[in-house]
Amino acid sequence: MPKKRSGGGLTGTQQAAKFLGVSVLAGAVLAGIALPAAGALGLAAKGTVEGFDTIPANLKTPPLSQRTTILDSEGGQIATVYSRDRTVVPIKDISPYMQKAIVAIEDARFYEHGAIDLKGVLRALNKNAQSGGVSEGASTLTQQYVKNVFVEEAGDDPDKVAQATQQTLGRKIRELKYAIQVEEELGKKKILENYLNITFFGQQAYGVEAASQRYFSKKAKDLKLEEAALLAGIVQSPSRFDPVNDSEEATNRRNIVLQRMADVRDISQAEADKAKASPIELKVSKPKNGCITAVDGAGFFCDYVRQVFLTDPVFGKTREDRLKIWNQGGLTIRTTLDPKAQESAQNSLKDHIYQTDKVAAAVTLVQPGTGKIVAMGQSKPYGFGKNETQINYSVNHDMGGSNFGFPVGSTFKPFLAAAALEQGKPPTQVYPSPYKMPYPQSVSTCSGKPWVNTGNTMLENENESEVGPYPLKEAMALSVNTYFVQMIGEIGMCPIMEMTGKLGVVQGNNTKLPEVPSALTLGSTGISPLVMANAYATFANRGTYCTPTAIESIKTADGKSLKVPQTECSKAMSERTADTINTLLRGVVDSGTGQQAGLQSRDNAGKTGTTDFRKNAWFVGYTPNMSGAVWVGSASQQVKMEYITIGGRYHEKVFGGAVPGPIWKDAMTGALDGEPAPPFVRVDIPDVPKDKDKDKDKGRDKPDDGKPGDEEPWPGISIPPDLIGGGNNRGQGNGGGGGGNWP
Repeated sequence: MPKKRSGGGLTGTQQAAKFLGVSVLAGAVLAGIALPAAGALGLAAKGTVEGFDTIPANLKTPPLSQRTTILDSEGGQIATVYSRDRTVVPIKDISPYMQKAIVAIEDARFYEHGAIDLKGVLRALNKNAQSGGVSEGASTLTQQYVKNVFVEEAGDDPDKVAQATQQTLGRKIRELKYAIQVEEELGKKKILENYLNITFFGQQAYGVEAASQRYFSKKAKDLKLEEAALLAGIVQSPSRFDPVNDSEEATNRRNIVLQRMADVRDISQAEADKAKASPIELKVSKPKNGCITAVDGAGFFCDYVRQVFLTDPVFGKTREDRLKIWNQGGLTIRTTLDPKAQESAQNSLKDHIYQTDKVAAAVTLVQPGTGKIVAMGQSKPYGFGKNETQINYSVNHDMGGSNFGFPVGSTFKPFLAAAALEQGKPPTQVYPSPYKMPYPQSVSTCSGKPWVNTGNTMLENENESEVGPYPLKEAMALSVNTYFVQMIGEIGMCPIMEMTGKLGVVQGNNTKLPEVPSALTLGSTGISPLVMANAYATFANRGTYCTPTAIESIKTADGKSLKVPQTECSKAMSERTADTINTLLRGVVDSGTGQQAGLQSRDNAGKTGTTDFRKNAWFVGYTPNMSGAVWVGSASQQVKMEYITIGGRYHEKVFGGAVPGPIWKDAMTGALDGEPAPPFVRVDIPDVPKDKDKDKDKGRDKPDDGKPGDEEPWPGISIPPDLIGGGNNRGQGNGGGGGGNWP
């Protein structure tokens, strides 16, 4: 005995047979429903039947795309992103008025027929025949749901969308066969739930929950009769019946829905009349999509999270695979962003630099030992307007940053010093360090072929009074350029290349640093703030480098956890070397070029940097439990920061300690408020003895050179041949970059 349908109607086999019988007798009857004429397509009834038999019987329903929520480390919402604004809800969370309204206006016999409404087919055929066109359709809610599944599967691909919605007999036949399957597998209640969650209601809202929030700022379960009728009326033509843009047209359509509900006895006529008399009362919520909506200036961090998802193979083998998961959405992404640190970074930026200034600033804070990015902000907000940008100045180009990063100046010097210490150089190392000198005649490289100085550009220190000899501690505190050029002349460039490789230091375009002295001494190459902050975090972590990470966990819409990238840690240098660098860089903030950045309540260390023509100014510093980098400059590298007003303060010349330093200080102070204040492990670096007599011409203490003629008057001093003065090969060449990077 044939099985009866739970909602009335015939079995799937009976439905198909009866439908096809009508089609044959009517000469492809569907052409009269959805198309002007079958003959125009050259389709015969026989061909239609054969096509029906060859259609696969299994409809693959893709997961519905939903909004993704990005959270900070404490669970606070940063932003929501989506390709389609949708929140899937069960039928119990949809107002009964909404359920009745959509059935009444779209498919009043929904509970009486199976997948196909034969009475509706014949009624539409008759009416369309009389009108000579397509004045009425006969698609059931089940068929409409199937069509929406095809549209959802097409995503944002315009060709696939066109195929899913094309007005052809073949598509209608395919929909009908799948509709039979859906009716057999799901039943009426689930079909209605799925339909209300998938259909488009205009104003970027997909599904009834998003629509209810968009138009009335309430949940779908709380919709009143007149509100439900309004939403049900929109479905037929979201643009025409849009209540935001055409209240009169939307009202007329709503009233048609209300009358239809009364006609089918879902509500009384009195209820319908009362609802018709009420004006439309919208409480529109604007779409809140994308990183532009992020709180506390976290738009750039939000975009970075998106870039991580789209580039990391842990989320899919190909970018296409990862993009599909991202666009499908429904994810809850918990990130490493610390709301306190982020707020502090943004407040510091606002206090020290204006959005309208000629230059911009970026701040990135990371946690040593974990690689967690806890703050990422900049003075030019995330956006499309004037004095806004979508370029994330904190990160590399492949992650949404500038093309090449920004030259880092003397903030590079600690990497060189760490490499020298690892090579056995003592922390008391002394070099003559004249005010002006050429680059060394040649410097060894990793390839074995030395870099040769073929240029004539001279290198000089910031001030004429900076004349050595200097030991490492004083040279680092004062950021003496010639000292570090002499150091690279001795140890060569390969140890520095190896050290920066271990520290994850690459150019802003994600390529290796160039093996030339200017880049590996004075930071003439472009690097991003995130890379710098994370490299310095290695010093704070006593020599162990950890890759940066932004994502703590991800859960899908159904509560499953996705695998996320994990930080990877490795030894970059000995603890002794890291502790020595920490001790040296304490001197920078205690008595050197970074005094304006020094924190009062906890151990801290850092380094200033200023580049050619003062186009970039940096401060990179850290405590044992937080590291941060601040860059100030013009993204186009066209602004010389001389005689300039920044944040309402006039500067004759911008230094790394004078503008980036205070930004770093305030950002770190707020970020670390209430946090533990662990100390560094300090290394005793003895002062190098100096002669008591003053060198009046140079303004420096003369070193105690002992007996006349001694070749090594100071502990650790080393003066390689051709390092200073003399010879025909003076200056720099091969892209060596002269004296252009200052403290």
